[in-house]
Amino acid sequence: MEHYHDPKVDKIAELILQSRRLTFFTGAGISTESGIPDFRGPDGIWKRFDPDDFTYERFLNDAEARCKQWRLFRELGADAVPNKAHIAIAELYHLGKLDCVITQNIDNLHQKAGVPYKRVLELHGNLHWFICLNCSRRYTLEHIKDKAGENEAPPICEECGGLLKADVVFFGEELPEDILREAMKRACTCDLMIVIGSGLTVYPASYLPAYAVDSGSRLVIINLTPTPFDAQASIVIHAKAGDTMSAIAGQVKDRLMYK
Repeated sequence: MEHYHDPKVDKIAELILQSRRLTFFTGAGISTESGIPDFRGPDGIWKRFDPDDFTYERFLNDAEARCKQWRLFRELGADAVPNKAHIAIAELYHLGKLDCVITQNIDNLHQKAGVPYKRVLELHGNLHWFICLNCSRRYTLEHIKDKAGENEAPPICEECGGLLKADVVFFGEELPEDILREAMKRACTCDLMIVIGSGLTVYPASYLPAYAVDSGSRLVIINLTPTPFDAQASIVIHAKAGDTMSAIAGQVKDRLMYK
C-alpha cells in the first residue's frame, strides 16, 4: 500500500511508539467511509435536513419536527460497520498505545471496532440509546426500530407513553458536563493528539486540540481538507482516514514486533 512509503506515515508511527498518552479526536470524516454522511460537506446531512428542526425546543414542542428527527436517526443507525480507520485505532488500543478516543460522532463505531466504552468519550452522545423523558427507561435503537416497523411516526415509551429522545446532544442543549470535563483533562495531559476527520470548526469541542498543544502535546491532523489548526500541527495529512490509519497501525505493529 502506497502509504507505507509516505514519510509522514513513518513519522506518525514513530510519534505513536514514543507516546505514553495517545489521544485521538475524531469527527464525522472518520465515518464517511462507513457510509455515514457528514453534516456540513457538499453532500452532507444539512443539505437534506434543516438543522433548525433539530433543536431541543422543537423536539419537545413540534410533532412534525420529531418525525423528521426520527427519519434521520433511523437512517444514521442503518447497520453501519466500522471501517479501516476505526479498526486501526482499536488495534492501537490492543497494542497498548491508546489512552482514549474523544469523538464528536454519535455512531458507536469506535466501540463496535473494539475500543472499550470506558475509553471513548462521546461529546455529542450515542445514537445507540434512546431515553424516555418521563420515566427514564432506556431503549436501544435496534429495539425501537423493530417496534416501529415502517411507521414514520417516532416511537413512544412502552412503559409510560412518554417521549423517547435519542441520547444525543440537540442544538440548544449543553454538552454533557462530565464528559466535556474529562475530555479537557485528557487533552491537557496527553503527549500526542491525533485528529481524524474533523474540520475543527464546532466549538467548544474544537478547543481540545488547542488545549493539547498549549499543554505541550504534539498534534497530528488527518483530514481531507485544511483546518484552522493545521499551522499548530507537527504533521498534517490531507487524505482518507481508512488507508492512512491502516498504514500507520501497520507500521506501529511491525516496529513493535521487531523491536
